[in-house]
Order: sequence, then structure tokens, then C-alpha cells
Amino acid sequence: MKTDIQDRWKRVKAYFNLLNDREDEQQVIEQVSAGVVFRGTNLWILMFAILIASLGLNVNSTAVIIGAMLVSPLMGPIIGMGLAVGIGDYDLLRRALKNYGVATLISIVTATVYFVISPLGEARSELLARTSPTLFDVLIAFCGGAAGVLALTTKSKGQVIPGVAIATALMPPLCTAGYGLATAQWSYFFGAFYLFFINTVFIALSTFLGVKLLRFTTRRTLTPEGQLRGRRLVWTVVVVTMLPAAVMTVNIVRKDIHERNVRQFVEKELTQPGTQILSTHLGHDTLSVVAVGRTISDTEIADARSRMDYYGLKGRRLEVIQGSGGEGLDVLMARINSISGAADAERKRMTDQVGALQKRLDEYLALDTLSASVDAEARSLFPEVNHIAIGKLGGKLVAVADIDNGAMTHADRQRLTGWLGLRSGDADIDVIFR
Repeated sequence: MKTDIQDRWKRVKAYFNLLNDREDEQQVIEQVSAGVVFRGTNLWILMFAILIASLGLNVNSTAVIIGAMLVSPLMGPIIGMGLAVGIGDYDLLRRALKNYGVATLISIVTATVYFVISPLGEARSELLARTSPTLFDVLIAFCGGAAGVLALTTKSKGQVIPGVAIATALMPPLCTAGYGLATAQWSYFFGAFYLFFINTVFIALSTFLGVKLLRFTTRRTLTPEGQLRGRRLVWTVVVVTMLPAAVMTVNIVRKDIHERNVRQFVEKELTQPGTQILSTHLGHDTLSVVAVGRTISDTEIADARSRMDYYGLKGRRLEVIQGSGGEGLDVLMARINSISGAADAERKRMTDQVGALQKRLDEYLALDTLSASVDAEARSLFPEVNHIAIGKLGGKLVAVADIDNGAMTHADRQRLTGWLGLRSGDADIDVIFR
């Protein structure tokens, strides 16, 4: 019986055995080392990939962003760092760190320059999605890096590398960081750069573990104390990187739980035939519910209050705002108006600004038309005039008359000035004779 179990376990392990499919170690190291370097072609490809990703974020195009991630060579130095630590090749580690720094700096500068000159300044959903990393991003980076290192170190590569490039998404966070710099929105910059750092650390970590799992030869053997210090350093970086993401994840999960509890509370305790719940708002110490239709009785509200603890709403006061119809709707509209007040003020400011610009444009177009007609008429009425142009200077109407030297007398000039005042409708027009 024991022998049968051992045989079955061996057959199961054979399915998951990676060593039989391992690529030649030296070939893997040479391939990774070549991908670490950023100069010449690699550098130009990186810059174009950053521009493509920035364009994709700017126009909110997922397809364009995916294309940029497929083009990007950024994973090279990150995998190089993980491999270098795994095999103890500190020369490779130095080169990987140096090129990683250069690539990161050039990427952020390129993205910043693009967003400075881009006419589209609004942060869209694809860009905003890269500003609040969580533990889920940690898992994506780790699993993507693990798939990447297995693709590099084994013979059955398939189409893994393009998929890893898309899943780990190294380019969009750097572009978002550039947007944060270009628009001086530091929360965007630090949030996006933190996401990029998460991807870096956990892709490198999975590469390091993969190299150990595949038993690559260690090039430099450390003392037991040195190995202990190295392991402590690696895991310290990992834990410190995860902590902010863990806090953000806890907050997101907590918010989701609160919202789900509120929905369940309202559906089970306050919803009844003939009553329509229009909105709910969970504050620090109050749950506000706006309802119209059939009135929820004071007894029903009291019963609902007594059961709030079962829904995780302990310590909050239930406020039910209701009316037979118009009253509840008025309360809701008042709340909506208070929320959207700032947006309305900004919209009005922009509308006024557009109106002022349109007025100025109409004035310029009218002056162009007037100037062209006056120029033609003046040359027929005053043969000494070669050309007349009309415009505004400091808010005052000004005409510039180009005449032959000494051709017009003082009386002729006064007559031309009077005619221009009548023709333009502005008796105070200034005429400059040139």
C-alpha cells in the first residue's frame, strides 16, 4: 500500500517537474544579460513605447496601451536583477541596476515632456487606474514575473513573454508618473511610481525564486553570515514594499464591506411595497436614507434602528428623509445640487470664458472685414493712399495709412481722418500716416 502511494506521488511530481525542461543555463544568462543593456536601439524602442503608452492613456485607449506594453523592453533589467541575485553575479546586478535607473529616468522624462505639450489634459479612467495600487497588483506582478522567468529558463516558451508584458504593465505607471509631474499632481506621481516599484520588486523576486527552484549554479558563494544578511535584505525590501499596498487594500475591502452592509440593511429593513429608496449616504456617524412613496412608519424605522448592529452599522444614527412624493424628491435634488455645486461653478466659469473669447474673435473678424473694404474704397477716393489697415491697440481703434512721401497735404490728411471716422463708426479713431 505504501509503495503504491509513493509511485503515484512520483507520477504526480513528474507532471510538475521543471528540471527536465530547463533551458541551457549559460544560454539563459547570456540572453538575460543582453536584455539588460539600454543603449542605441533599445533606448529608442523604450522612448517610442513610452510615447505610445502616453498617447493611449491620453485618449483612454486600452488597445494602444496594450500595444505599448508589447513593444516595451523594460522587463530586461528587472529580470536581470532577480537573476543576478539568484546566482550571485554582482557584476550583472550592477549593470542591471544602472540600466534600470537610466530606463526609468528616460521613461519619466519622455512621458513628462509629452504631457506638458499635449492639448488633452484631463485624467481619464485608464490613467486613474494606475494611481492606487493594492495587494492585487502585488499578486499580479509576482505571478506575471514567475511566468516570465519560467518562459526564459525553460524550452517550452510558447507565447508567455507577450502575456507577461501585458499582465505586469510596467509602462502605464511610468507614463502616469510623468503625467503627475507635468500637471504638478503629486498624488498621481507617487501613486503611479509606487505601482511601478511594486512591479519591479515582485518581478525580480519571482525571478530570484525561479532561479533557485531551477537550481542554477551560484557563481559566488557567500559565507553563512553573508547569505543570512542577503536573505534579510531581500525580505525586508519585499515587506516594506507590500505595506502601503496592504493598507490601501484593507481600506478598499472595508469600504466595500460597509457598502454591502448598507445595501443589505436597506433592502431587508426599509424596503417595502409602494416605497422607493432613492439614495443612501453612509457618513462617519450617520446613515441617511432618502425615500418616496408609501411612508415608512416610525415603528418600522425604530425596528430598523434596533437591528443596525447586525449589519455592522453599530454606533451610526439612522436618518430617514421621506415624503409622499415631491417632498422626498426636493430633498434629493437639494443634495444633488449641493454635491454638484462646485462642478456647476466651474462649468459657468468656462462658459463665460468661452463667451469672452468668442466675442473677441467676432471683433477681430469684423475688423478684418472692415479693414479690407476700407482699404479698397480709400485707394479709389484718395489716390495718394497705397494701403490702409485698421485694428485695435489698447482697446482703441487705430488706422495705419501707407502714403507716398509728401503726397498728402494737412487738409487731405484731415479729410481722410474724418472719412475713416464715419466709415468705421468711431469718430475718435487714431490715424497713423506712414
